[in-house]
Amino acid sequence: MGFQNPIRQSPPPRPSMNSSPDSRESVLQVIDPDTVAGRGALAADPPLEPTAEFLAELARDSQSLESESPQQILRYAVDRFAPRFTMATAFGPEGMTLIHLLAEIAPETPIFNLDTGYQFDETLELRERVKQRYGIEVELKRPDTTVEHYEAINGGPVYKSDPNRCCFDRKLRVLQDAAKGMYAWASAIRRDQSEDRKRAAIVGWDQKFQLVKISPLANWTKNDVWKLITTQKIPYNPLHDKGFPSVGCWPCTRAIGLGEDERAGRWSGFEKKECGLHTS
Repeated sequence: MGFQNPIRQSPPPRPSMNSSPDSRESVLQVIDPDTVAGRGALAADPPLEPTAEFLAELARDSQSLESESPQQILRYAVDRFAPRFTMATAFGPEGMTLIHLLAEIAPETPIFNLDTGYQFDETLELRERVKQRYGIEVELKRPDTTVEHYEAINGGPVYKSDPNRCCFDRKLRVLQDAAKGMYAWASAIRRDQSEDRKRAAIVGWDQKFQLVKISPLANWTKNDVWKLITTQKIPYNPLHDKGFPSVGCWPCTRAIGLGEDERAGRWSGFEKKECGLHTS
């Protein structure tokens, strides 16, 4: 059985682009533009405020979607939030899975990659394979400074001394700009990937980026993802065949050894397992 919206008997409408600040018709309540903080959905026109009523609705939607397939969760996201629904991808196996599904469900969905300047050649080549296979051109979103300039003004590679700041400057800031004016974004995280991700909701409010965050693969396992990749011949990063289950920036990613956690190869030597996109 497909997803049934717990609030509406009819299909959930997309947020109206013509709503007035005084409208109380939709749970997606708009607010006075003068009070907008300038980030994420709060910077949209009309802006979307995380009212108590709206957060309660997201919680009910999330619970109703717990047993649904990623396809059904994505259809919910598109029906509910497009054209202000987007996706950020690092072209990992989970991200490639969502791109494959979106190509079937809503290929017009804007998808972007946070190009830090430190990505593997294999990752950027995969972007071209996505374009060839699906006709989807993933937009590259870049920081204001090149790698050369960034390292010059900081006295060398920041990732060696302060990887948290490097991630913030070259990923988180970029995502904040890229997501400005959107209502929701798709995340490719799985709950079984790490302790930080095990509490991820299917649908929830992302306080950091002021967006609705939708995680269609939250309940999937690594085996579920690779089964779909294999059966559907979804393109993937060749580094995964060389011991890299998780691929980020080349200075901060290594192959893992037998029995290591699948994110053990990220920021090896630091007390760090996340870039900050998926932590509160």
